Amino acid sequence: MELLPIIWYGITILALLFYSILDGFDLGVGILHLISKKDQHRRIFLNAIGPVWDGNEVWLVIIGGALFAGFPNVYATIFSAFYVPCMILLCALILRAVAIECRSKILSHTWRRSWDLGFNVASILIAFCMGVVMTNLIQGIAINQDGVFIGSFWSFFTPYTILGGVTIVSLFMMHGALYLLIKTKGVLHECIRKWAKRGSAIFLICSIVLGIATLFLHSYVLETMLLHPLFFVFPLLFFGFLITIPYFITHQKDRWGFVFSCLTITSLVILFCIGSYPIMVRSSIDPQRYSLTLFNSVSSILTLKVLLSIVAIGIPCVLLYGFYIYHVFKGKVSLDSNSY
Repeated sequence: MELLPIIWYGITILALLFYSILDGFDLGVGILHLISKKDQHRRIFLNAIGPVWDGNEVWLVIIGGALFAGFPNVYATIFSAFYVPCMILLCALILRAVAIECRSKILSHTWRRSWDLGFNVASILIAFCMGVVMTNLIQGIAINQDGVFIGSFWSFFTPYTILGGVTIVSLFMMHGALYLLIKTKGVLHECIRKWAKRGSAIFLICSIVLGIATLFLHSYVLETMLLHPLFFVFPLLFFGFLITIPYFITHQKDRWGFVFSCLTITSLVILFCIGSYPIMVRSSIDPQRYSLTLFNSVSSILTLKVLLSIVAIGIPCVLLYGFYIYHVFKGKVSLDSNSY
């Protein structure tokens, strides 16, 4: 019956992957929102993600639901230990949603500038918090034998985790720029092309530095790869996908650039899983005895079976809905009276 925890772990990681890819470019658009000073260009930014941004956030709900149902101890530990960061992330999500909906309600320069700033800051905060949480899960947090967090809020912020936050911000900035290349045209399109090149260079530097820091500070991430050398193909794929992106940007193959950005994120998530498996929450006090794994924190077999049947219906419906929406709103953005 050990297969069921692995399947449920795979569902959780799949939801994380879809959220990172889909809401990742939404966040990237928000991070880049202030690069243009023209109101029309900022409206194009918003309308590029307008039909899809709320649907993309569904995957964040699925992540929480998968943890709550499949790994309740992990859910309890993560959301209690990271209570403040999670509240910051939740407030940023709310601010971002309100900024998108309210920004164009009043024809006032001050009004729109204020919401533009809120949209930008919220997007950066969400991406940064994601990076901080993920790198904390790599380095470990202070949880005791009962899975109770006994550290402090400030213990989450080390040079390593801050670097992780900056790396995810740069990743989503690149990802959002590549999405905007598909959705824009004209002068704005060429301006974004420059930012896509810069974003890919910044992310490459950050990922190299973060990779080196991870190997020096947390070398245990290599244990699974050393046992199964075939897994070493994934870091090669990650950097292979990443260094190919500037070629597509330069040669105006924008859709391929976005596809390879998605593949870069996919390989990064896979590397995270390989480096941490089977641990879901690592204890910095005693990693061997106090860490929460997918096997010692899983729900009952009956619960997993029942919920698996629900997921088998729900996730395909979400995917079909997403495919339909992206198909309907494909193509370049054009503004009209109903636009944001």
